[in-house]
Amino acid sequence: MKKITVIGAGTMGNGIAHVFAMHDFQVSLVDISESALQKGMSTIEKNLDRMVSKGTLTEADKAKTLANIETFTEIEKGVRGADLVVEAATENVDLKLKIFKEMDAHAPSQAILASNTSSISITKIAAVTARPDKVIGMHFMNPVPIMKLVEVIRGYATTDEVTGQIMQLSRQLSKIPEEVNDYPGFVSNRILMPMINEAIYTLFESVAGVGEIDTVMKLGMAHPMGPLQLADFIGLDVCLSILRVLHDGFGNPKYAPCPLLVNMVTAGKLGVKSGEGFYSYTAGSKELVVAPAFRKNN
Repeated sequence: MKKITVIGAGTMGNGIAHVFAMHDFQVSLVDISESALQKGMSTIEKNLDRMVSKGTLTEADKAKTLANIETFTEIEKGVRGADLVVEAATENVDLKLKIFKEMDAHAPSQAILASNTSSISITKIAAVTARPDKVIGMHFMNPVPIMKLVEVIRGYATTDEVTGQIMQLSRQLSKIPEEVNDYPGFVSNRILMPMINEAIYTLFESVAGVGEIDTVMKLGMAHPMGPLQLADFIGLDVCLSILRVLHDGFGNPKYAPCPLLVNMVTAGKLGVKSGEGFYSYTAGSKELVVAPAFRKNN
C-alpha cells in the first residue's frame, strides 16, 4: 500500500492524514468543504510545528509530510488509484452509508475501504458495497498523531487477508493495532461510554459536582482525564450518538443516555468544539473552568 485516501478533514480525518503522510504515504484528503480542507491542513501544519519545536521532527520532515498530502473536494477524484480509503466523517450512520456507496463506486476494485467509526456496525456499512470482504474498521484514537491504539474491527465478511493487511499497516504507522469483532461499541466505547454516562448521571442526581467527579476518577482511579472532561473532549453529541447505538444494539436500559446529556446536546452545549459543555473553554487558555450551569453558587 502506498496511496491512501482519507474522507473528511475534521479532527479525526486531518489527524489520520497527518500520520499517514508523516510515514511517507501519498495521501489524498477529501472534504466537500474547501474551508474544512484549509482548516484541516492548517491544523496539520500547526501540529507538525509543535513536533519540530519539541525536536521530534525536522523542518525537512515537516516539508516532506505536507508535500505528501493533496486535497480534493470530490470523492470520485480523491479515490483514484487508492490502495486504501479511510472514511472519517461525522458519526452518523446515514452519512457513512452514503459515503461508502460513493467510495465503492469510484475506488479501484482492489482497494480496501475502512471506516474510522467509533460505534457503527462495520457489517452494516459493508452491506451497501459490492466488496464487503474488503470493508473493515480502523478506529483511531484522538489525538491521532499521539495516541498509539488502532481498534481494528472485522465485519461479518471481512477476510483474514484484509485484516492482516490492516494490522500490518497500522504497525507501519507506529501504532498498536488490536483486532476486535463487530458488536455495538466494539471494545473501547462499549466500556467507556457507560462510564461517561454514569458520571453524567452522578452529576444529574447531585451526588457530586463536575470537578469533584473528575477529581475522584483522576486521583482515585489513575485516569489521566476525568470522565466529564473526556466527554467534553470527545464531543457530547458524539457521546450521545454512541450511547444510542449501544442502546439500540443491545436493547438494554443500562445504555440509555442520561437526560442531562440529551438536554445539553439539544441546547448546543457540545463540549470543547462549542466552547462549553461541563466546562467552559476559552481559546488559548489551559485553565479548566466549570461551566456556569454547574457552578455551586448557582
